[in-house]
Amino acid sequence: MKTTPDHHDAELVLKLYDLRREAVMRDSRNAIFGFLPKSYDEFAAVLAPSHPLNAAFRQTSSYWEMAYSFAKHGVLNPDMLIESSAEGLFLYAKALPHLERLRKEYSPMMFANAEWLVANCPAAARRLELIQGRIAKMMQAK
Repeated sequence: MKTTPDHHDAELVLKLYDLRREAVMRDSRNAIFGFLPKSYDEFAAVLAPSHPLNAAFRQTSSYWEMAYSFAKHGVLNPDMLIESSAEGLFLYAKALPHLERLRKEYSPMMFANAEWLVANCPAAARRLELIQGRIAKMMQAK
């Protein structure tokens, strides 16, 4: 794990931010942000290729897993990454109650990099707690 950020980290964080602004990615992020599954079945439904949110789910989940892999493999300081890129933890938080079953039924590697980041970066663990609280409030308002 990279412990001290440098200008390379800053460049990579800026590049990740820039990629988030691409039109298809922005549409996918917006669609998935509003995705609030109440059950395993609702979450798993989005994994079907015919589901209207499937493409957005694949785009956003693979994007954030890629970004979080940079920290996991020592390319990017995890604290610097999570300070500006916690959005992927929103999707991870939505999957978390169902993750064990999702891994058994769909992919044993699902959200592995987000899980690593939360386990190895205290700032990510704290952000996840805050996000889980926010999602709970969103679910109550739904």
